[in-house]
Amino acid sequence: MYHNRIRWPYAQSLTVRRIFMALALPLALAVSGCDAPKMAKKPADSEKHAGAEHTERFDKNEMADSEAEGGGTSGAEPAAPAGGGITSAPSRAQPERKTTARRYYRRRAEHDDGAAASRSVQPRSAAPPPPVAPMAQPEMASPPPAPDAGVTKPGTAAVEEQKDWDVVPVFYGTDRARTAHEHRIAYGSDRGRKLELGRALVTIPKSHEVPNIERPWAIKVFNIKIYEETEDPKKHFTMQQVQALTEGQFLAFVKERLATSSRYKDHAIIFVHGYNTAFDSAIYRTAQMAYDLKFDGAPFLYSWPSGGSFESYTYDRESAGQSHPFMRDFFKLVMEKTGAKTVSIIAHSMGNQPVLQILRDLRYRKPEGIAISEVILAAPDVDRDSFENIAKEIDGLAKGGLTLYAAGNDRALSVSRRFNGGIPRAGDVPETGPLVLSGVDTIDVTAAGTEGLHLNHSSYAENNALLSDIGLLIQTGERPPHKRFPLLQKKTTDHGSYWKYQPAR
Repeated sequence: MYHNRIRWPYAQSLTVRRIFMALALPLALAVSGCDAPKMAKKPADSEKHAGAEHTERFDKNEMADSEAEGGGTSGAEPAAPAGGGITSAPSRAQPERKTTARRYYRRRAEHDDGAAASRSVQPRSAAPPPPVAPMAQPEMASPPPAPDAGVTKPGTAAVEEQKDWDVVPVFYGTDRARTAHEHRIAYGSDRGRKLELGRALVTIPKSHEVPNIERPWAIKVFNIKIYEETEDPKKHFTMQQVQALTEGQFLAFVKERLATSSRYKDHAIIFVHGYNTAFDSAIYRTAQMAYDLKFDGAPFLYSWPSGGSFESYTYDRESAGQSHPFMRDFFKLVMEKTGAKTVSIIAHSMGNQPVLQILRDLRYRKPEGIAISEVILAAPDVDRDSFENIAKEIDGLAKGGLTLYAAGNDRALSVSRRFNGGIPRAGDVPETGPLVLSGVDTIDVTAAGTEGLHLNHSSYAENNALLSDIGLLIQTGERPPHKRFPLLQKKTTDHGSYWKYQPAR
């Protein structure tokens, strides 16, 4: 009787614990809306087009196996000897049982240098991080650091050659305020109210699959991170180095990069991200596009202070607007001082708002000695009527014209439309059809979206076919779109023509 009274609460709690462990992980993945790994998706072979290099899309991120001694759950207690443990009810001879257990574990520890070690499964050690070059130190009030302190000089090896990953430089400008980080310079969501220049070195694993951004998967519940996979440059995009640079240092690095360009000779791409984007995410997206496009020119990013969360829409809209003077200075620097002879511009989502204002400025004060080749406006979160007004003003600015990627299943733009009085956004495709304007190649990419919980807001960079179309557009400038890429079918309306992405079946 005594045994049963003691044993029942333990057995009951053990049952509850088992039920909780069985339900916790699927519940976390279902509720979180978080960074869980995506299911592998392979595009149809018929979507591969001559002249564009397509790679099948797989997501190799998998749930990591739990590792512990004897193959059990991570963090589990060591297995007790046969016939021992806590499986039988406790008796009044508790002191003797504890003494026996202590003797057992002491003997096992003394013997653990050989045979016992072979019976246990040792946790895998994380791959060593990539070599890190010296970083620029945070700004100090007094005394100021030396101009070249902590900065890798042009012409010197910033990183060692690695066989398991490649390194892509991203030259950035930002008006974000710096935030605390244990190992490097970092930027948060607050406004810095000044332009800061720098360079990030991003490692991309040789196992990378186009067009993924392989990052450690994590489990979050209500924005609380429960678990995150260990970062490994052999498997993941990693931030090897972030340097804040003076204008002179920045230009020296860019000119060094352009001097080695061949496929995209003296070509610069400026990418401006959209709503709900953290600084690191914007860096990774820029590096991914440059790497997947095999772009050997100079990739630039302008990162305005987005709140980096789904709830920050109002803040982001105002924050993107206030970044205009700093972004304008960055565009001017790239076009007038880097030595680039051709520049292409890619703007996404809410980033289109300040970019369109800058393009309107450039229409009347275009820099000498540089050609604006392509302007690619992906899912622009801009009022449709305002977009039409500006598009007329900047007609003829870009050598190739404007390319607009729009979608009817873009959930982010659907929310924005409701938030802004029901007026369609420029990146929408309502029932009446997409926006069709003179001088703008509008491409309806609704068919590139996926079902389920995906926002379908970044198809331009997350779909093999569309990424290939962007690569061909930047490299060749061929128009109309269906001649450049056969999966784009021409549609004619009373207002003009547009093109619709039709994946082959």
